[in-house]
Amino acid sequence: RAADETRKGPPAAMSCIVLWMNGGPSHIDTFDPKRGAVAGPLKARRTRVPGLEISEHLPQLADQADQLAIIRSMTSKEGNHKRARELVHTGYAPTPTVAHPSMGAWISEARQGRTALPSFISIGSASHGAGFLGVHHGPFVLRRADKPPENVAYGFGVEDTRFDRRLAALEHIDKGFSSSVGDRSVKNRSLVRSRAVAMMRAPELEAFALDAEADAVKAAYGDSRFGRGCLLARRLVERHVPVVEVTLDGWDTPQDNFERVKKQMGILDPAVATLLRELRERDLMRTTLVVLMGEFGRTPKINGRGGRDHYPGAWSAVLAGGGIRGGQVYGATDERGEKVIAKATGVPDLMATILDRMGLDTSRSVMTSSGRPITMTDYGTPIRALWAPS
Repeated sequence: RAADETRKGPPAAMSCIVLWMNGGPSHIDTFDPKRGAVAGPLKARRTRVPGLEISEHLPQLADQADQLAIIRSMTSKEGNHKRARELVHTGYAPTPTVAHPSMGAWISEARQGRTALPSFISIGSASHGAGFLGVHHGPFVLRRADKPPENVAYGFGVEDTRFDRRLAALEHIDKGFSSSVGDRSVKNRSLVRSRAVAMMRAPELEAFALDAEADAVKAAYGDSRFGRGCLLARRLVERHVPVVEVTLDGWDTPQDNFERVKKQMGILDPAVATLLRELRERDLMRTTLVVLMGEFGRTPKINGRGGRDHYPGAWSAVLAGGGIRGGQVYGATDERGEKVIAKATGVPDLMATILDRMGLDTSRSVMTSSGRPITMTDYGTPIRALWAPS
């Protein structure tokens, strides 16, 4: 069945911005603040939503709390960085038998062709790949937002006609090779190449020119790679890129947790708050889903190095826009942030929620090359309590 026949709630979002907090941010020190010794020196602050508190070091986001849906009941069993990253990106625990596609790859498959730019762009770090969907749905990686993509111009002495002749010759060679060996990778490579050429010639390439933005706008996002990544993400969704992931590294805090988390929030707060504000000002919030998450949380217990250790048992994720009702908290942890005590939310449920808001039918299965039917998440169910009113 078509996605629109199974979905309920507001119209689907057209783009998704994933703000990836790499390393596992402490939920207790950010979006699920506690009282007493477990909180350490960091304090909570009120937000514009009555009764809702977040960290004192997220003042700009506190002023936009009416846009946020904070899930405080995330829980999983993966406490290893690599395994947890794969779980949170794919909705499946890692397995050697299937290369599961990332959320970005599923969205790319569903929304490809909306722009000549890549359908899935990863800024700051490489996101998880496309698995059995094929490399053409994998992330286009841009290490720095303030550095334009490489190799988008013709080589020295090459112009349109000569470039097209070269392409035609290469396609002829590939076609002959493919017909003789039947290798699927040849088709995938041809798809990637055709998309690369379309990108080279696309007027939308000017999205990467951050210098076109006013100095005041760039300053509002903050003088950081992450801030510039969030600014670029806004420019990309304006040009109909379906999914953009921006990484803020540095959340692994097994020592000196409080000062390091405070520094991270100083980078996070202006960038995300300005992104949300600019999306609203451009009437893009309804059609853009913003997701802020990492691979797990951090222990309530402070270790001997002043740090918090890996903790997948309880953590937080934040959603905004894209048919999500802001100004709400979903689920809860106990007074120490140690146990989920209300509305436990598994990673597949979060994944199903995001994909549903993007208009995808999460009950649909795809047959892998080995003849195995695979659904988009591991029995995930969309959290309809988060939906904005129709």
